[in-house]
Amino acid sequence: MIEKHIVLDDIDPVVFYGVNNGHLQMIRSLYPKLRIVGRDNVIRVLGDEEQMAAFEESVEKLHAHVLKFNALKEEDILDIVKGKRTKEDLPDGVVVYSMSGRPIKARSENQQKLIEAYEKNDMVFAVGPAGTGKTYLSIALAVKALKEKQAKKIILSRPAVEAGEKLGFLPGDMKEKIDPYLQPLYDALEDMLPQVKLQDMMEKHIIQIAPLAFMRGRTLSDAVVILDEAQNTTPAQIRMFLTRMGWNTKMIITGDMTQIDLPHSQKSGLIEALHILNNVEGIGVVNLDRNDIVRHKLVTRIVNAYEQFDKEAKS
Repeated sequence: MIEKHIVLDDIDPVVFYGVNNGHLQMIRSLYPKLRIVGRDNVIRVLGDEEQMAAFEESVEKLHAHVLKFNALKEEDILDIVKGKRTKEDLPDGVVVYSMSGRPIKARSENQQKLIEAYEKNDMVFAVGPAGTGKTYLSIALAVKALKEKQAKKIILSRPAVEAGEKLGFLPGDMKEKIDPYLQPLYDALEDMLPQVKLQDMMEKHIIQIAPLAFMRGRTLSDAVVILDEAQNTTPAQIRMFLTRMGWNTKMIITGDMTQIDLPHSQKSGLIEALHILNNVEGIGVVNLDRNDIVRHKLVTRIVNAYEQFDKEAKS
């Protein structure tokens, strides 16, 4: 008789154990010679040495399955324990899976170009209107890199530019004033990582979300770094940000040229950067358009209507 403790790192134990410990009960029935107890993220196992080895191997595969898919079904448990072929053996073009088990992958030609540009280049500019998935897909690529240990941390940033409200007049301390600007980044991360794990990663600074001004003076190494809403940077700001790049780092810069909130007298740093860096080796540029919009169908109609309005205003 031997006893072992197995730690379930980087996954939500609730997903692994199942509702009312349903998955754990099924696993117990498949290993009748073992006494299995799950508490928090630790599984305590006591019993037959030979069956213990098979159990450890199965738990490792089940853990990898949950880490990849953020979901676990009874049929998955049976297939993995009995050594049958599972869907994780099949190439499917999925970047990561959401917390609901939904596959996150390219849903348009230009979104696929963004994924390919990220794989080929250390720096990628993704430019397009609202709803084209540029920020969400970029964060998915960063989460994948973190899960596969290609990067040690994720750094997400946005310029805190007022869009109708003055920052100084908003209630609360500086964090409370800044957080609304960063909320879309939090939302995307919460859709891809367990809440408890996300909180732990943020406390350990494995995932960092900060306004652009906080990037000054830093060298960002071993990371995937995303600058969102880059159209609202000044030329000096984006130049400062781009030169923060360190070793083993990938940068994704996203922006929407139709939503510049800078004063009319101020030039967008994104426009200038695209002009200066257009032919630099190692930098990819992906232009998304209204055909890539993956939000509600009304978003496409709204974008089209505003594009028509802008054309008429210029004529």
